Amino acid sequence: MPVRVDPDRAAAPFDEPRQAVVPQGWTMSVWARTPKPRLAVWAPGGDLLVSIPSAGRVLRFTPAADGPPAQSILLDGLDQPHGLAFSGSTLYVAESDQIDAYDYTAGAATNPRIVAGGLPDARSPDLRGAYSHALKSVAVGPDGAVYFSIGSTGNISAADRTADPPRATIMRVPPGGGPAAPFATGVRNGTGLAVAPDGALWTAVNGRDNVAFPEPGPDYGKVIADYVDDHPPEQLARLTPGRELGWPYCNSDSSAAGSADLPFIRDVQTNPNGDLMDCASLPPVEQSFGAHSAPLGLSFLDSDLSEGLPEPYTLGALVGVHGSWNRQPPRAPEVSFYPWRDGDLGNQQTLVGGFQAADGSRWGRPVAAVAGPDGAIYITDDAADAIYRLAPPA
Repeated sequence: MPVRVDPDRAAAPFDEPRQAVVPQGWTMSVWARTPKPRLAVWAPGGDLLVSIPSAGRVLRFTPAADGPPAQSILLDGLDQPHGLAFSGSTLYVAESDQIDAYDYTAGAATNPRIVAGGLPDARSPDLRGAYSHALKSVAVGPDGAVYFSIGSTGNISAADRTADPPRATIMRVPPGGGPAAPFATGVRNGTGLAVAPDGALWTAVNGRDNVAFPEPGPDYGKVIADYVDDHPPEQLARLTPGRELGWPYCNSDSSAAGSADLPFIRDVQTNPNGDLMDCASLPPVEQSFGAHSAPLGLSFLDSDLSEGLPEPYTLGALVGVHGSWNRQPPRAPEVSFYPWRDGDLGNQQTLVGGFQAADGSRWGRPVAAVAGPDGAIYITDDAADAIYRLAPPA
């Protein structure tokens, strides 16, 4: 269906008609324009907050009864703010070097304090500017514990596991504050981080690139494009205390179990003899994406957030799939939906697609999707510099 856009929001890429693939009867429109929007959260009072890491800002969008939302700067001068989360009236913001908390009242964020500081980013002296995954995400558990991601510095930078604080982790700050400690390890880049309807923490993970062929034979240990295109699958995992997701010594294996319950196999480049980690002993990963999907924002729909959405979209996970940068043909960007079933997630479905042409060119790349108080879903796109409103049939 055509993406609806008013003339005052029709700058490129909407200076020509754009088509999106959405469920039958749904509509998608350009709700707002802003450069490079990333993660988003709805605030008490009904404003949409959106992080802009490239500008060091968090923006506030106030919906209007008719016309575009009013846009204002909520926070400015931050270091690559990315993840956003609320616990009651407390707003949490994940900067590249620290996790902040603010009192949020009447559309203003005040009384800033640091929940976790000294986090690694490109300015860390030991990294000398080399940090591929400095952006961090944050979530708050039902008990008030604060969780945040620390991505790896690179593709297979194994020293991250013994760094202080350890990188390639999901960290936990206990309720009421205190030192952050690893909650899950081997998480290469857990940009997607959210709490499910049952209170469990889940992460969507960007996996490694250029993994070597693991099967015995003449191609063993070689980096082969046909194999790399589909391996390893990206992970969508339920986290429990001490969960290990394998990186960089073990990879999820898509050839053995399809899209769910993926077992681990050893990485023949980093763990050739299997002595650095026993991959077969790791619990399978609950769900997955195709290799190089680049899942980013993760959110959950539940009865409180999805009122007005039709079945099957009343319970489940929404993921902004950014699409691949190093696969041929490229993995297409989309917004994915995973239905929630008895404490687990069903298989991936495409909620919104059509961002990529047959030749691999793209006009948009979704980052995050969150349910709004009006029964619609709001989607950020940092390639099209847009926020979309995806509305079900009236």
